[in-house]
This record gives sequence, structure tokens and C-alpha cells, in this order.
Amino acid sequence: MMKFEPVLTRLAEVPDIQDLKVYEKQGGYGTLEKVFATPRETLLAMVKDSGLRGRGGAGFPAGVKWSFLPKDHPGSFYLVVNFDESEPGTFKDRYLCDINPHQILEGIIAASYITRVSTAYIFIRGEFHQQAKNLQKAIDQAYQAGLFGKNIQKSGYDLQCVLHRGAGAYICGEETGMLEALEGKRGWPRLKPPYPAIAGAFGKPTVINNVETICCVPHIIEHGPAWFASIGTPKSTGPKLFGVSGHVNKPGVYELPLGIPCRELIEKHAGGIRNGKRCKGAIPGGVSMGVLKEDELDCPLDFEGPPQYDCMGLGTAGVIVMDEDTCMVTALRNIVRFFAHESCGQCTGCREGSGWMLKILNRMLAGEANAGDIDLLLELTDAQGMMPGKTICGLSDGTAWAVRNFINKYREEFEAKTTSRQTIAV
Repeated sequence: MMKFEPVLTRLAEVPDIQDLKVYEKQGGYGTLEKVFATPRETLLAMVKDSGLRGRGGAGFPAGVKWSFLPKDHPGSFYLVVNFDESEPGTFKDRYLCDINPHQILEGIIAASYITRVSTAYIFIRGEFHQQAKNLQKAIDQAYQAGLFGKNIQKSGYDLQCVLHRGAGAYICGEETGMLEALEGKRGWPRLKPPYPAIAGAFGKPTVINNVETICCVPHIIEHGPAWFASIGTPKSTGPKLFGVSGHVNKPGVYELPLGIPCRELIEKHAGGIRNGKRCKGAIPGGVSMGVLKEDELDCPLDFEGPPQYDCMGLGTAGVIVMDEDTCMVTALRNIVRFFAHESCGQCTGCREGSGWMLKILNRMLAGEANAGDIDLLLELTDAQGMMPGKTICGLSDGTAWAVRNFINKYREEFEAKTTSRQTIAV
């Protein structure tokens, strides 16, 4: 295997890289000349041919998503960059902003030009106070340098960029909930269709992409789609940022090719399990994705790997590692408590189901559960139950998947909590 050279984090150690002049000295914004000199159809084909898939969770091909925009629409198009990074265990986008905010902006300009966008919004998580300051400073510098506004680099292309701060709701990470919040309304996900590519922000055709996805675009244009596709696997191309947390010696963000085995990520890059403990399991991509048992850690971390081990997917690649002393009932209770708290309450299945699950898991940890409670949890998560596939957005599905996955893989621990009278503080 060829030695992997970082792409998105290549400039992470350059002093003051957050400053526009320093970024430009390192080649920053250098792709824009090529962007403005190349037909949009050619650039879109490059993104498609690269195999770039969304880094925000779903893994949908970015170029295909962009091609859904109407070809003959006479009005304005919008780009909304999803920086509402709220999935527990996920912190890769925050890291990208900390080390190199101008890389995000260069990606926004390139993606906006390709998709005929006139205004780009960056929807940033409300708790990211410092990141919002860093990003606004970079936006101001870009405006002063003529990289936003009218006639960018004398190309005849106009683009405005606006930073919009959220108010701390996890549900606004769902793309249509984000659009509602951007418009000043309650962040309730919308029924689809119509999809955002047809009627998104303010009723206009809208592109929605994750921060990491956007950052990949200039590199594809600079080096070509074949170069990008040569990294990773045939179906999961390119570099990927993995956020590793939990019981490891070196938690952090690691940029590696898609397809790296979870075990290698933990043992080689994250320094192994702390205090010499054994690994009990690892969540591969954010808490809604399910869990890999210790004997499943050879799972490749790409868009095809985790589903082979009964996980929902790669998600955001936020890997949470748990050692042998972890109580999996407690771990699941903490996950469900988060989802129950963050449910917007619009759909009955999610609002009531997540609350019931939390009460049952609290009973287990208090030593007050009976054997039928496990079956009741599984009944709520069943395809014929009240939660999966019965709601507007995927929060209910993610909650149900996590519960079902944890119980199926660690059932003996849940059964022990229905027979033991031992009480754990809740």
C-alpha cells in the first residue's frame, strides 16, 4: 500500500494558517483560476468521477446530489453548509475550522460556482463560539480580498457568504430542520418531497453539504478525479477524517484513507486501549450507528463496511471506544437519554418512543426491570413497531437502531439487569 499523505489536514502545523495571506502563500485559493476557466459541466463531471460521497452521515454521492438541481430555473440557488456538528462523538468539522477555515471557504466558492449558487450560508452549531469567531474573521478577510461579493477575480461570478449561528438544537443537523431554522422558524424537519434541490432555503433550489465534503472539492479540481478515486476503496473514495474518543491513549482526529480497519485505527493511530485494558466494543460513526463488538473490529471503516456488521453505516466516522469495564446498559441509556432530550417532538413515535425507552433503561439500572422489558424495547425498535420508518426524519430510526443493536450484541448484560437487584446511580 502506498504511503498516505494527508490532504485536508496537510497544512495543520503551518503557523498562522488561519490568516488569508499565509493560506495563499501555501497555495490557498489557487484552484479558483482553474474553476472559473472551466465549464461548469466539466467541473461537475470531475466531482462525479471522483466518487466523492457526503461526509455528514448518509454518504450520498455529492456530484449526483448537485445534478438534481433544476437546469432551467431562472432564479437564485443557495448553498447551505452543514456545520451543526452535534452527533455525540463527532468533532472532525470543528477541527477543520480550527486549523484551516480558509480551506472551507475555498471549497464553498468552488462548489457554489459549479452549482450556480448566488448565496452560501454556513449553519454553525450554536455552542461553537470560538469557531464562529474564527470563521467570521476568515469570511471578512475573503470579502476584503475580493473572494466574495461581486465579480470574483474578474470572473463575472457573484457570490455572497453568510455565517448563521444555530441555537443548540441537535435536530437542526437534519437538513430540512436546518433550513427551517435558517429561515427563522422552529427547527422542525420538513416532509419530503419536495426535496431541498427543488424547494429548499426560502423556497429556492438548495445544495446542502457537510463541511468535510465541501473541503474535498478544491483538491479534486486541483489534482483530478482519478487521484481522489485512487485513495480509499473503489466504492468509498478519498481521504476521511476519523474522530476517535473514549478509552484510548491518544484521542483525536486522524486523517486516513476510507476503508481502514477499525482495529488498526484504534491500536495503531489512537495508541490502543488506555491502562492496558481490553476493548469491549466501539461505535463506528456516531451514537446512532450501532456498535461493533471486539471480535468485529476488523470491520473496514468505509460506507460499505459497518452495515456488514449490523451497524447502520459509517455515519460521521466519530469512533467511540469502550473498554472491558464499560457497562453497555449504561452506555445505551446515555445514548437514549440524548436522543429523548433532542427529539423535536413533532412525531409521536420519536417523542413518545424515545421517552419510553429511557424510562425502561433507567428501570434496568435501578434494579427495577423485569424480563419483559427487554422484549418491550425490541418491540419498539422492530420494523413493525412504532419507531423505525414512521417519522419525518431519521432521529427515531437512529434511536431504535442503537437500542436494537446494543441489545442484540450484549443481551446477556441486559438480562443481568432484569434479574439483579444491584442499583447503579442514574
